[in-house]
Amino acid sequence: MLRLNPVFRILLAGILLVAGAVSAQAGADNHRTPDGKLKVLYHIDGSDVGTAKYAMALISKHIEAEGGPDKIDIKVVVHGPALLLFDKETIDPALKSKLKIVLDKGVKPEMCQVSMKIFKRPLDQLTPGFQPTAHPVAVKRIADLQEQGYLYIKP
Repeated sequence: MLRLNPVFRILLAGILLVAGAVSAQAGADNHRTPDGKLKVLYHIDGSDVGTAKYAMALISKHIEAEGGPDKIDIKVVVHGPALLLFDKETIDPALKSKLKIVLDKGVKPEMCQVSMKIFKRPLDQLTPGFQPTAHPVAVKRIADLQEQGYLYIKP
C-alpha cells in the first residue's frame, strides 16, 4: 500500500479540488456564447398541438426568465409529425399566436428539410418565420447543437 506524506496529501487534495472547479467552470462556459448568452435548444417533433403550444410558451417564459432576448441564444428544431402542426392553412390559432410571440423575441425556428420533403410541405406552405435546418437531417442538427454546448429541452 502506498503511503503519502500528510503534507503531500493535503497539497494533492487542493490541486484536485482546483482542477475540479476549473473543469466544472469550463463545462459551464461551453453552455454560453462568447458574449455570455445561455445556449438552449428546444426540440419539437410530436403531433400533439398542446405540446407545441406548451413549447412556445416555455420558450417565451425562458427568454423572460434569462432577462430578455439579449441574454439567451435559443435554437428551435422542429421535425417529423410536428411539421403538420405548422401548416399555414391548418395551424391552430393559439399555436400561431404563441409562435408569433417567440418570433417577435428574435427566435428563428428551424424546420427539418427531410420532413418538409416527406410531408410535401415546403417552407412557403408553413406558417411564416421558419427557416430550413442548417443540416438537412434534423437529428443531425440537434446532435451538432448539443456538441456545441446547447442545453437540450424537449417539452
